[in-house]
Amino acid sequence: MPKYLLTALFLLAAPFAVAQTAKPGAKPAATPAATAPAANNPEVTLHTSQGDITLELYADKSPKSVANFLRYVHEGFYAGTVFHRVIPGYLIQGGLYTAELQPRRTHSPVPSEADNGLSNLRGTVAVARGADPNSGTSQFFINLVDDRRLDYVGNQSGLTWGYTVFGKVIKGMDVVDKIAALPTHAQGPFAADVPTPLVTIESVNVIGEEAPAAPSTAAKPAPAIAPRKSK
Repeated sequence: MPKYLLTALFLLAAPFAVAQTAKPGAKPAATPAATAPAANNPEVTLHTSQGDITLELYADKSPKSVANFLRYVHEGFYAGTVFHRVIPGYLIQGGLYTAELQPRRTHSPVPSEADNGLSNLRGTVAVARGADPNSGTSQFFINLVDDRRLDYVGNQSGLTWGYTVFGKVIKGMDVVDKIAALPTHAQGPFAADVPTPLVTIESVNVIGEEAPAAPSTAAKPAPAIAPRKSK
């Protein structure tokens, strides 16, 4: 069985890898008002097939995770990847798979910074990983609701470590919600949650910098996933 499927099964049973679910018909909580970014906190825009999403990256709170994300951005890695996992009332996830749902090769994993005091609230962006807290590579997810059960609790195990928040959506949360409303189905290696149509990340650029030219091939394959929502 592929490693990432084993990881998904592991996280399915994880009590701390369960998101809070929105009540049926409930209106999503409002996204916190955008504020001026802290000094040295870069902003990036994801240009997707559904519209633009702008993020503030918390370089002051999650320096390793932000540096890792920006490395992929500067290499053009994300151009042509998709949001392959959409779960309404929970999250949208992307950053590794192509439109053919084939994973790209990634760099070595980044150490977890989930103990940085940041919470997985609606609109925040976090590092997707496997059972090992230090297994995150290029994948990320955007929380659709307040997912506090994904926060750091302690360093006893991968379950208690939680998921590293390294940014937040400051513009384009309506685009995120539009992606979350797409119908989903099984496709390729995934048994569910693949949106129709697939949402392509056409390019990513750091605001104030020129966009990278083309995707790169990096060193190691390391698929990762965000936590599985319990039934």
